[in-house]
Amino acid sequence: MSRVVNGTPVKIAPQTILDVRKAVAELDYRTQSAGRALRKGTTQIIAVLAANLGNPVMSAIASSIEHALRQNGYVMLLCDTHEQADIQDEYLREMEALRVRAVIMVVAVPSPKLDEFRQAGIPLVFVNRRDPVRSRFPYVGIDNAAAGRDVAGYCLSKGWREIAVIHASLVYSAGRERLQGFLDRMQHPEGGLHTVRQFGSSGLDHLRIGELAMQDVLAQPVRPDVVVCLSDLLAYGAYKQASGAGLSIPRDMPLISFDDGPLNQWIAQWLSAVRIPYELIGDAVIAALTAMLESQHGNSSRQDKSPPVHDHIIPHQLIIRG
Repeated sequence: MSRVVNGTPVKIAPQTILDVRKAVAELDYRTQSAGRALRKGTTQIIAVLAANLGNPVMSAIASSIEHALRQNGYVMLLCDTHEQADIQDEYLREMEALRVRAVIMVVAVPSPKLDEFRQAGIPLVFVNRRDPVRSRFPYVGIDNAAAGRDVAGYCLSKGWREIAVIHASLVYSAGRERLQGFLDRMQHPEGGLHTVRQFGSSGLDHLRIGELAMQDVLAQPVRPDVVVCLSDLLAYGAYKQASGAGLSIPRDMPLISFDDGPLNQWIAQWLSAVRIPYELIGDAVIAALTAMLESQHGNSSRQDKSPPVHDHIIPHQLIIRG
């Protein structure tokens, strides 16, 4: 029976093969994945470590990845790192013990165990934020700098002169690249005279950061023509503060964000945003993952193989509402 189930029906009569397969179907029999993992040194489990599953954006990304993995014969194991290095390492140690096939990092932070995974050549895919140390492992997501330039281009087309930008930490790539792209485009000669003021701070609670930053924005002697927030959560916090101050958004002051979570079209018709097509992320992750696994095929030492240098950039779109 084991030879038939494991796909090696050598020297077995055809009728016996048919009988065994019929019995397997009737009994809904499944092989013991733990034993197979010990023999092969790996599993069909793919770990997905996401930074904040309470964020609708993270949930949408995880859903897209899960669907793509399942369609390709993998099982997803999902963990929430809360964007904390110690929690991220705790989960990475568990994934190592489980012999997962690969790890998908959705918004990773630097951590010692992640360094070990890179050095060991364990397949890693970085989603929505590039590898914090800019390794040779692939990135899946939008071109954040280009998205920033597109937002700036729209602001210039509207003739807005007083512009506020709300941001969280700029240590990591996504926010930093969005801001840099925006500022680069605003410096174009066609921009004319304008002022860009930045507000924000580091921290994990982006709703609160957005709220406090908008408080500072409204305390300025000149109200901005537009407020650009580097994420949806920052924009939600900013909106709460602005609405509480009696402003009508976007009539009195438009808000533009990045991400455009799946609920925005229902609950945030006041928010224009750069949309990330989450439905495309899963297939892009599979493409990156397949390239890495194929590069390691037939090589028993992960250290002997460098992952391919091939990012998967998905298209973005600026959605204007209100």
